[in-house]
Amino acid sequence: MNPREIIEKALREGRRKLLEHEALHVVKHYGAEIAEADIAYTPEEAGEIAEKIGFPVVLKIVSPDISHKSDVGGVIVGVKTKEEAVEAAKKILENVSKKAPNARISGILVQKMAPKGLEVIIGGLRDNIFGPVVMFGLGGIFVEVLKDVSFRIAPITINDALEMMSEIKSAKLLEGYRGQPPVNKEALAKTIIAVAKLLEENPEIDSIDLNPVIAYPDRALVVDARIILRQYEK
Repeated sequence: MNPREIIEKALREGRRKLLEHEALHVVKHYGAEIAEADIAYTPEEAGEIAEKIGFPVVLKIVSPDISHKSDVGGVIVGVKTKEEAVEAAKKILENVSKKAPNARISGILVQKMAPKGLEVIIGGLRDNIFGPVVMFGLGGIFVEVLKDVSFRIAPITINDALEMMSEIKSAKLLEGYRGQPPVNKEALAKTIIAVAKLLEENPEIDSIDLNPVIAYPDRALVVDARIILRQYEK
């Protein structure tokens, strides 16, 4: 399905949040690079998808009723074989059935584990006055405690996105720090622009949160995507 179909389907079902695999698909459609992932509907299928994607992988429960997957044992990381993937999927389903027995289960996301890199956060929201606004910042303590982020009103250009990166206090970390290589700012800019276009072209989207996006010298990978919807009257 294309992004419009995914969004409209969610709204028809009364959902105000895209499921994780839906959000990743939408973000990818707009030009951001995602950590390869697919949804499995049985433990056996999880094993097959894991083998196809390549190890190691992470498995996550997909449910419209579960926001914090780790709290219900809905995430298992570092899975290294097809057999482990099957058992991990079974374990996740068992955990969720005990800790969130009333939750609707849509499937299990099987995702390629991303190598370590510099974690950033890219997001956007629909402001009542300014309309679509995009945000960039470094992940972890930089965004949670220091609030070290920059903003732009959409639409934005590649230069706007690059300027956003230069404006944060921790910008030097993007250039390389204590032996860490510099990251690919153009790849990050491409992801920022994808978020801006998503908000511009889909008025039903209220907010987007890509966290983390892992930046490397050659690319930027979206690992987690959260898209919140609103009812929009044309």
